This record gives sequence, C-alpha cells and structure tokens, in this order.
Amino acid sequence: MRADDGHLLIVNPNTNAATTRLLETVARQQLEGTHLAVRGVTVDEGPRMIVEPAALDASVSYVVERTRRAVTEQTRGVIVGAIGDPGVDELRRLYDIPVIGIGEASVRAAAEGGRRFGMATSTGLLSLRLEQLVARHSAAGRFTGIRFTPTLADDLAADPEQQFVELQRAVHDSAVFDGAEAVIIGGGPLSESARRIAAASSVPIIEPVPSAIARLLAYSAA
Repeated sequence: MRADDGHLLIVNPNTNAATTRLLETVARQQLEGTHLAVRGVTVDEGPRMIVEPAALDASVSYVVERTRRAVTEQTRGVIVGAIGDPGVDELRRLYDIPVIGIGEASVRAAAEGGRRFGMATSTGLLSLRLEQLVARHSAAGRFTGIRFTPTLADDLAADPEQQFVELQRAVHDSAVFDGAEAVIIGGGPLSESARRIAAASSVPIIEPVPSAIARLLAYSAA
C-alpha cells in the first residue's frame, strides 16, 4: 500500500495537542517501510489528560464525533489513543474498517503465549476500569496487577524525567515483586517514557501505540 492509497487515523481522546503529535510520531516510526500515512486528530472537548472514570465516560461521545468528521474514503483504519479505549465499541458499529483501541491491543499483546503480565501507569483513579479492560481481553489468572506511580498523572505530564523514573520503578516492581513476564505501560501520553523504558528493560515492555499498529497491520494482512 502506497502513502497516497490511504492513511491511518489516530484519534487522541485527550485535548492536549502535544499528545497527538507524540502519538503520530510513534505511529510513523512503527510504520516505516509500509507506505501507510498517518493522520492524528484531537477531540474538541474534555480534559488535557483523562485521569478519572467520569472523564473517560464523557470522552466516548467526543471520540465518536471527532472520528466521524475525520474519516474519509482514504482512511484504512482508526486507532483510539487512550488506554481505556473510549468510543472503540461505538466506532466498530459505525465502520467496516479496523478500529483498534490501544488498551485492548496492549492487553492482547501482553498476554500472548499465556504469559503473566502486569501494568505500570500513572492514573490511579482508573484502577477499576483498567482491571475491567484486562478481564475483557485476556484469560483469567494471568494478570499480576497494576503498579501506579506515586505522583499524580497531571504532575508527571509536566515533568517527563520524573514520569520516566517513576514508571521505570513501577515496571521493576511489577516484574520483581508481582512476577510479571511482560509489563504494559498504560497510556498514550506515556508513549515517550514507554519507549525509553523498553530500550533498557530486561522484561518485555508492551507499548500501547506500537501494539495497536501491529494489530492493525495483522488485520490488513489477513
């Protein structure tokens, strides 16, 4: 597929345009050599970063509306770039093209081969939603749990180095104390820290956007 044959649409459910650019960058790196273009869009309403259940629920309609305005005949697939996958089910009912949530893609990638896996993230208020996400997309008994950063997500977003340090510690604890054989970095806005941790980690790191890209390409090849 050539770049002028179509594009991948990445929808950022957070209203932070810098996060959209980060998601685009990670996607383009993952798609090098495929000739598939990338287009990122940002929802019009909601918080700069989804950190609690009410915001996650509210973002469903924002994601659907922004996607409906962005999809064209050249759109070959849609990725929703928040770990809670807001709007994914609704979009799948609207479109025949693949719609991939980074949450589902990460869980399925982490659970491959029946391995035990954990999650490291900064959104403690979403704990129950993330556990429900895992239960929906993986076999029972394989999930070792979630390790949260001690600092709140919004504060870490303003301090990328501290975000990296705390997530790296969470990954360490997930592997050493919980027995995880792979660890998901839970969140699109955490993509840069995820890349840095993956480059130096002895335990496999599941990066959300690359996991979604891989799942999309698998659909295309089927």
